[in-house]
Parts: sequence; C-alpha cells; structure tokens
Amino acid sequence: MFVVDLTFDCYQDTTLEQAEQAINRLVNALRFNGQIMGEEFPTVLKDGYFITRVMCPTEEAMHPLNNSPFVKHSIEQLHSAGLLAPKVKIIGQDIHSNGADSCKEPSSYILYTTYVHTCSPLYCGDDFLPVPLFNIPAIANGDYKTLIKWQEDWQACDQIQINGATRCEFPALEEISSTKSDLYRRGKDITKRISFLTKKPVYYYLYRVGGVDKASELERKCPSCNSEWKLDEPWFGLFDFRCEPCGLVSNVSWDFQ
Repeated sequence: MFVVDLTFDCYQDTTLEQAEQAINRLVNALRFNGQIMGEEFPTVLKDGYFITRVMCPTEEAMHPLNNSPFVKHSIEQLHSAGLLAPKVKIIGQDIHSNGADSCKEPSSYILYTTYVHTCSPLYCGDDFLPVPLFNIPAIANGDYKTLIKWQEDWQACDQIQINGATRCEFPALEEISSTKSDLYRRGKDITKRISFLTKKPVYYYLYRVGGVDKASELERKCPSCNSEWKLDEPWFGLFDFRCEPCGLVSNVSWDFQ
C-alpha cells in the first residue's frame, strides 16, 4: 500500500467545523469505495490548508476514473465548505503493508481477512494478493460499503476470540467459524453478488480452531454439504480444504498446525 497526502486548499472563508465535516464525508466515501484503507485518517491544519494522510492500495487508487458516485458527490460538497478538491501527493510505499493484486483477469477470488489486516478482504485466487475493490464492479449503491462493514464485523469477532477470557469469546468464534451464523450468511451473500458481477468463482473463508486431534481434523467433511473437501496440498499454504459446490475454504484447526 502507499502513503498518500490529500491537501485541501481553502478558496473562501470557512469554519473548522464545516471543513471537518466535508473532509470526513469525502474520506468515508473513499474508504467505502476501497480507494483508501484503514479507519484512522489524521488531518492537520497548516498555513490555511488541511492535510489528511491516508493509505491507498495502489498508486493510481485516487485517479478520478476510480471515483464512485458518492465520492464525486462528496468532492462537490467540499465547495460548499469553501474547500477545493484535494491535491494528491504520493509519499511512498509502506514497507509494512501488503502489496496489491495486479491480475487483469483473476480466475477466482477469496473472501478472507483477519483482525490484523487493513487491506482489501477480497483476494486473488491466482497469487493470493488483496484485490483493490474498485477493480471489480460496485456491489451495491455504487460502492463496497456492505463488504467493508462485513470486514469490520469479522475482524471485531476475530479480535474478541483471539483475546479470549471473556463471555463474548465463544459467540464471536461462532460468528466466524459456523455456517449457521449471521456473519456467514452476510458474507456468502456478498460472495454470490461478486461472483454474479465478475462471472468468477468466489470462495468464503471459514475460520477453524478447536477439534479433537489432527487426524480427525484431516477427515473433516464440508460443514455445508458434508462432502469430501480435503486438498492434496494446501492452497497458498493456508487453506487445507476447499469445497467447489459450496464455495468454501478452510484450514486444519489452528490448534494442530
């Protein structure tokens, strides 16, 4: 990912409150369109202009051709707050973050995330790199808000079950590891929508922890259709199971890795 500064010049008198609201509206629009990543976007006022630092999945993420209707509307709304459209300055590539998928025609996609990821939750099925969301058709209402909100909820549940020692641990684990959970239902609806729009298979990652022993783990059947789904070799060294009809991937329990 790339560190980018967005500079907002004032062309007329404004208030701090008006400017803050207009900038926040644009930042949210960019986030829900996958053009910027993460949840924290520090903004400073310097010499009469504002600078917001963001993380972008690619160098061209902020190109106007990638803008959603909501982003375009938010840019227009800047003017009513006395601000010009932001100037984009790429500071450089973040050495700690993932790269981005550059495949023009991925053969498949994987919906996958963890509580430590700030990148796109949609991965390429060819190189297992996060796919910039604006590279696929908008999922609903012109952007990817439903997918981003699903990711936030999945990561919250993952964080809770990793931390453990609370009464919320097991309900949170159920959400990310069960085919009967609300989070699973929402995620599968999203994979079906993406598959419909891209005409490509989209797999949903089902978290797995616990179990009796490794031998029984290797004999597990698909929890959705009860068919064989063990792979001869782990897919990308991570997914030990894959069910094509159900569009599911999973791992041998982390307790026995």
